[in-house]
Amino acid sequence: MSVEADEEVLDAFLRHLALQRGMSPHTVRAYAGDVLDLLTYLGAAGAPALASLDLTDLRGWLAAQQRRGMSRATLARRAAAARAFSRWAHRSGHLPADVGARLRSPRADRHLPTVLGVDDTARLLAVAQERAADDSPLHLRDWAALELLYACGVRISELVGTDVDDLDLAERTVRVLGKGGKERVVPFGVPAARATAAWLEHGRPALAGPSSAGALFLGARGARLDPRTVREVLHRLTAAAGVHDLAPHGLRHTAATHLLAGGSDLRTVQEVLGHASLATTQRYTHVTPERLRAAYGQAHPRA
Repeated sequence: MSVEADEEVLDAFLRHLALQRGMSPHTVRAYAGDVLDLLTYLGAAGAPALASLDLTDLRGWLAAQQRRGMSRATLARRAAAARAFSRWAHRSGHLPADVGARLRSPRADRHLPTVLGVDDTARLLAVAQERAADDSPLHLRDWAALELLYACGVRISELVGTDVDDLDLAERTVRVLGKGGKERVVPFGVPAARATAAWLEHGRPALAGPSSAGALFLGARGARLDPRTVREVLHRLTAAAGVHDLAPHGLRHTAATHLLAGGSDLRTVQEVLGHASLATTQRYTHVTPERLRAAYGQAHPRA
């Protein structure tokens, strides 16, 4: 199979993921790299055409990466990408059979992200609020962004993709667009509402410009806020607060953990986080020993 043919097939597959399956740009980019690596491996292995792809090739491809030390989480994602590609290639006539249907994924690592305790989280947000007392537009933005990240448990992509019109300060809710283009409405509390109102009144107008459109959060030059900026801000503020360093996804996990510890059920956390499956929520969260004992004591007749 020629390089040009490989590129045409890959481009068609990526369009399928984005337009028909509604995958996020981040997932499409990840799958693009995975499938490109697979096609490169097939070429290096001397495969004459995509039509010759079989289950042995797929297993050999994953085994070669495992020998190179690739993590189980990445291997699991690559296996998922291979299955999706095989299914699409079969349906579109590039493969005589769906050879990836029986490809099994390695079990992903179950390492949990770093989670802050309630006191450390309060300290982190207090430091963000203290910095915003100087009425700097950027400091007001940072305070509001961190408050919403924690209050809503949203993904960083969902936060920066939010528009002003998605926010309802009176009802204290925000509409976010999650994975697969699925929309959900997430509530937030008074502290996040206060921080966001301050940002909208005193911060955003100072940064807004022609490139702002309806974006809720803006960068220093007025365009929609870049996720990398939020990560950098969070790293700086955790250091300033003297708490454990974490990424925005860790703050999302912190929110879920605190919801569970406070008595929320898994279904509610699933709705807040925007998970399609409850199994994802169960894997994403963990039950604290205190909550486990309390639930046992309340439910078991001989506790």
